[in-house]
Amino acid sequence: MVSNKIIWGIHTTDDSLFLSQNIIAIGWSEMGDLSQLVPSRDEFKEQFLKTYPNGKKGAVATSAGMLFRFVHEVQIGDYIVFPSKSDRKINLGVIEGPYYHDDQAAIYPNRRKVRWLKSLPRTTFSQGALYEVGSALTFFQVRNYVDEYIHAINGNRNPPVLDTDTDETVASTADEIIESTKDFILKELSRNLKGYGLEEFVADLLRAMGYRTTLSPHGGDGGIDITAYKDELPPRIVVQVKSQDGDIRETTIQSLKGAMKEGDYGLFVTLSDYTPNARKYLEQNPIIRGINGVDLVDLILKYYDQLAVKYRKMIPLKMVYIPVLSEE
Repeated sequence: MVSNKIIWGIHTTDDSLFLSQNIIAIGWSEMGDLSQLVPSRDEFKEQFLKTYPNGKKGAVATSAGMLFRFVHEVQIGDYIVFPSKSDRKINLGVIEGPYYHDDQAAIYPNRRKVRWLKSLPRTTFSQGALYEVGSALTFFQVRNYVDEYIHAINGNRNPPVLDTDTDETVASTADEIIESTKDFILKELSRNLKGYGLEEFVADLLRAMGYRTTLSPHGGDGGIDITAYKDELPPRIVVQVKSQDGDIRETTIQSLKGAMKEGDYGLFVTLSDYTPNARKYLEQNPIIRGINGVDLVDLILKYYDQLAVKYRKMIPLKMVYIPVLSEE
């Protein structure tokens, strides 16, 4: 380590407030003056629950923790990193004052005085350092790239930037984004689509993939939920869809095979997965393809632009490009 200094990161929707008034600030104005609370995390959490009784369970501890750290853990002399969106700069400063509550502030009433030291272009820093201060949290501690920011604060024009081929943060962050996106899609499908709703979605996905699909009447058609054709000619593809949480058993797939006619192909779709015996059964019966939740998400990502508008609204995604490490 180059320094024992603690570096904090912060985000805001009002860049000019921070830079023109030489402060850092966070919101949650309904909490009032935080210096009046007993200085303990439990007290902050309890007050947060009283103030925001409808807050999501996971967000309560996170938000209350950020408030506690801003008031009690930050010390005068600590450094602050603030990425400003308006000019795409990384602003570096030193905290010069204790916590105070500004009663006149319409937003961001919880504040600290800061002396801004430098505003540097983002290209000054490694991708890993930029990822770290791109945290989804409003207020957080910088841990992995402290040395790089310290070098920048001290005026080193060539801070210790990790070579792209060895900067594992780039790859790990890209993987985390991909995995969190897949988790989001599965959760939204499970939350919004049960029973017939999932059948209709799968039919639309198959349509996006170029198939002509027909939904069976509610009540079932002997284990067939959807009938699909690639064109006007055979083969017919019969589809069964299950939205249950538990893994699919061999007997359930057998019900689909029992509904198939000679020349048919089968497709079984589930949001969950298959038991080992069910997987073995699928291997022994290659005319039936099994798609689990992971496979389904991959198809959704591939054909997302072709899905019906109502499903794209249900699963709102934005295409972005993220750097990955070269395999060479």
